Amino acid sequence: MEDKQRLQLGGNTDWMSRLPEELLDVPLWNLALPGSHDSMSFCLDVSSPVLGSEPGLLRLTDRFFPCCTRRCVNRWATTQQSILSHQCDLGIRFFDLRIARKPKGGRKLFFAHGIYTLITVKEALDELSVWLDAHPKEVVIVSCSHFESLTDEDHADLVEFIFSLFGRKLCSSQETPTLHSCWSRSQQLVVSYDDQQVAPQHPKLWDGIPYWYADSSDPEKVIAYLEEQKSRGRPAGFYVCGLNLTEDAPYVFLHPLQDMRKMTMKALSVLLRWTGEQHPGPEGGGVNVVCCDFVGDSRFCSLVIGLNYKLAARPPASSSDAAGCFHSNQPDISHPT
Repeated sequence: MEDKQRLQLGGNTDWMSRLPEELLDVPLWNLALPGSHDSMSFCLDVSSPVLGSEPGLLRLTDRFFPCCTRRCVNRWATTQQSILSHQCDLGIRFFDLRIARKPKGGRKLFFAHGIYTLITVKEALDELSVWLDAHPKEVVIVSCSHFESLTDEDHADLVEFIFSLFGRKLCSSQETPTLHSCWSRSQQLVVSYDDQQVAPQHPKLWDGIPYWYADSSDPEKVIAYLEEQKSRGRPAGFYVCGLNLTEDAPYVFLHPLQDMRKMTMKALSVLLRWTGEQHPGPEGGGVNVVCCDFVGDSRFCSLVIGLNYKLAARPPASSSDAAGCFHSNQPDISHPT
């Protein structure tokens, strides 16, 4: 039985610890890693207002018709269905965390996608810490971004909490992380912090990770965009190919009985077919993190994990391919909505 088949039969909870030996010294940005887009959107709070960064017309509608507006936003902004620990059990190793301060929410920080979440940042990170303790050979990347309405004090408190909670589990941005190197140092977490003032001050924080995002509801256009980006060459370090679709106001109006899940499921076969044709590695077309919506509703995680076995079958890359640190070599970054 092939290694890939054994991995699938064993489930994806501890898939990194069961990769072939020849992949254990490969930089993590040259492996294929399943990721979830807007990872905390499973717990949106329909009693919270629409974000201040949303279009003015939507905010105006929310002021006069909050119940209808927020229910509609919730239908289209919900892109995941389970807590972080369950997503980890599915095989997810990259989390897209959009952090925000909720109006009248005190000093607590939440997540947001259109509206705010019920679960706080500290509660979610505590949950992730517990999961990492139970799975010491699994390495996770969290991408912290957006930071809606955060103050300098909020940033300082959040960074202090991350350092205190995860401690030695944090992988320094000055290193080239591989599974072997992470295991030898008991490191399990890469924290990307997409704030150009904060991240450079702390060696344990990584700069924002590029996210290739097509901004389309058409899966064929998503694939065309990703192929165009790949033709230009991949970033030197971590980066994300986003399979997530995006609706606009006309689409929502023309599809009153749909929601984000129905739109995603309709397009998923096309997106997963493209995913299965990819390969990881340092070459120009090599994928790294692949993000998707509703990661528990398909074979997405197993498909992305299985791409690593294509890399295991190749001759080893030259040392120059594996060298270099992403923190000091950043391309332009774009983020999905």
